[in-house]
Amino acid sequence: MDLIWKDLKIPVEQDETELPHFLAAKLKVAVQTIRNWRILRRSVDARKKPQIFFVYTIEFTLDLPPKKVNGILARFPQIKEKPPVKEYFLVPKPDKKLVTRPIVVGTGPAGYFAALTLAENGYRPLVLERGDEVGLRSQAVAKFWQTGELDPESNVQFGEGGAGTFSDGKLTTRINDQRVRKVLEKFVELGADPEILYVAKPYIGTDVLKKIVVGLRKKLESLGGEVIFRAKVTSLKIENGRLQGVEINQKEIIPAETVILAVGHSARDVYLFLQKLGVILEQKPFAIGLRVEHEQEFINMLQYGVLNHPRLGAADYQLTYNDKLSGRGAYTFCMCPGGQVVAASSEAGGVVTNGMSNSRRDSGIANSAVVVTVSSADFPSANPLAGVEFQREWERKAFLAGGKNYYVPAQAVPDFLAGKVTREFDLLPTYRPGFTSVNLHTILPSKIGEVLVRALQAFDEKLPGFVSRKAVLTGIESRTSSPVRILRDDSGQSLNLKGLFPAGEGAGYAGGITSSAVDGLKAAEKLMQQYAPPD
Repeated sequence: MDLIWKDLKIPVEQDETELPHFLAAKLKVAVQTIRNWRILRRSVDARKKPQIFFVYTIEFTLDLPPKKVNGILARFPQIKEKPPVKEYFLVPKPDKKLVTRPIVVGTGPAGYFAALTLAENGYRPLVLERGDEVGLRSQAVAKFWQTGELDPESNVQFGEGGAGTFSDGKLTTRINDQRVRKVLEKFVELGADPEILYVAKPYIGTDVLKKIVVGLRKKLESLGGEVIFRAKVTSLKIENGRLQGVEINQKEIIPAETVILAVGHSARDVYLFLQKLGVILEQKPFAIGLRVEHEQEFINMLQYGVLNHPRLGAADYQLTYNDKLSGRGAYTFCMCPGGQVVAASSEAGGVVTNGMSNSRRDSGIANSAVVVTVSSADFPSANPLAGVEFQREWERKAFLAGGKNYYVPAQAVPDFLAGKVTREFDLLPTYRPGFTSVNLHTILPSKIGEVLVRALQAFDEKLPGFVSRKAVLTGIESRTSSPVRILRDDSGQSLNLKGLFPAGEGAGYAGGITSSAVDGLKAAEKLMQQYAPPD
């Protein structure tokens, strides 16, 4: 009988290959009766640190007569019979046939997974990316971090792989969708650690993610897809409310009946031309704040009770705070163990921070965004792009405060609470090309700064020492999610532009690598439900 055992707690030192023997001993059966076992989920229980446990959900076949299995189920309520698995549905092929191949705009997770799905089904998509392939893009990013010379088309936000390429490569998501497994399996196929299929907080790391992005492109091309870099979509050709083509680099028009628009949350120029064309957009709430850094060993000790543990790796944290005075929420976001804070600007004259880690998470520094929610009430107008202007205003203030050279404004956490400039840093910011000591309240809306002060004090109560001289803040963290939503209907298309399929984080329907990839899959499926491949 196929069974699932939930909440199986095992000391972290236990060799995972010995799990069948552990199961057999618990159930008092011969180990030979445990077959086809696999880990569905593994999380960490550190509530009794330094004694730490892994908590498993395990699927296995128990090769015993039904009567004996039923007796075991009666004794172990945490073990259940495996429910039937629903098949991933197949998309029906419609009668209406495309004349031109579909176009996908963007090579982030939404774009590449949409394009790959189309290619697997014979649509031979054309993928357009404004930035460079990941190798050249990495060179442009490295140059910016070293010299402050920004390439506005190929940077941390734009280029092959999207913004997630220069991050921790987190794959956690709150969505419950069968496609999540499909996305994770594709990452494993292309080189990710198989552990991402079952660990509670899966991640890949920037160094590995770059290789996977190349693998996605090669797979797509092997199936008849095509990717063109430095092909910036600057407008759309529309006739009678239907898409007719896309304009590239303000020059060439490529005929297109269908476009999956999978740009990232920083494609502000795309939002602008969509608004000018009359495409229906709306404001969307997001969050802004700062980045906080600590020594990784300090976080390890807080979370695990040990400085380093070979099986646990670098510890993370997730903190939330509900500010009763303002009604706003504050929380840590995109926590990067063993990583660094990076310059993530995509526009001249603006400073933006983000976090990044390589797969080994071994920089010795932990960093996380600490952000506060903002909404339409904070924006300067009712214009759908008012959230963009709100972001831009504070990014420019950070640029000016840092010295107009993309140096980041920085402050020790206790000094931020006290509202005074830091004279000497006990922990230096990891951000490059450099930092400038600034009172960070001057680069934040006053209401946001006040909430951050109270949030940091609350976080210090949860994790004692979170506020210390060896904790440093930098900012501004303004690109937590899209400030705009491109409205779409049940067909997956824009409310008023047929043929346009907005998808992913930039469209306002996802947040993070996995949910963006899933939304890209959905967009491709919606397209395939309505159009058959071109000849």
